[in-house]
Amino acid sequence: MKFSANLGFLWSELSLPDAIRAAKAAGFDAVECHWPYETPSDAVAHALTETEMSMLGLNTSRGDVNSGENGLSALPGRETEARAAIDDALAYAVAIRAENIHVMAGFASGDAAHKTFLTNLRYACTQAAQHNITILIEPLNRYDAPGYFLTTTEQARTIINTVDATNLRLMFDCYHVQLMEGDLTHRLHDLRPLIGHIQFASVPDRGPPDHGEINYAHVFAEIDKTNWNAPIGAEYKPGGPTDETLGWLSQAKT
Repeated sequence: MKFSANLGFLWSELSLPDAIRAAKAAGFDAVECHWPYETPSDAVAHALTETEMSMLGLNTSRGDVNSGENGLSALPGRETEARAAIDDALAYAVAIRAENIHVMAGFASGDAAHKTFLTNLRYACTQAAQHNITILIEPLNRYDAPGYFLTTTEQARTIINTVDATNLRLMFDCYHVQLMEGDLTHRLHDLRPLIGHIQFASVPDRGPPDHGEINYAHVFAEIDKTNWNAPIGAEYKPGGPTDETLGWLSQAKT
């Protein structure tokens, strides 16, 4: 099993290039991030080349964070901003050779939001296909992101099937799925053909995967049964120095 460090949470006190170096030193196989845009892309690309690490993905902009926005692509009337965010993410992803872009839906509901999300995803997929980049969508749980448009894997399945683009995939975050739906390993097997990336954290505290209600030794074994070969993302809140939370990593790699 290979693992990716999500640098939105892990080593967040470091600059992004130094966090990449820390992930390499800790034994991770790849990295991923949330919103890297304040860091020059050439500095990130240099750190990735230096460490021989790959950047699995990044997120589109949340929009106006000060007003509480968390994505733009399902917001009716905000199509111009949503597409600009997609373009910015794509340019950055190309510069650092990232494999995936998570297009964030935002806080919205209803038919108009659904149609807006479909339209923006079609745009994102068309643009990303020119660079062999995959577009991801991720259901978020109602406790951490109340009012977020995309909340369940079934809703995501419907959207992916409707858009019908070969480079639109599901980000299966075990933490969010467990909180919203449960039945984790059955959903992993059922949705495997649609999954583009897998993430994990303990439930309910979103800490390292060595405690809580999910037995990750079992989950990792089930993922392995699906012939999943890509690194899976450690997207958890360390609650202290990241290096002190990595006992699970050495155990999972034995």
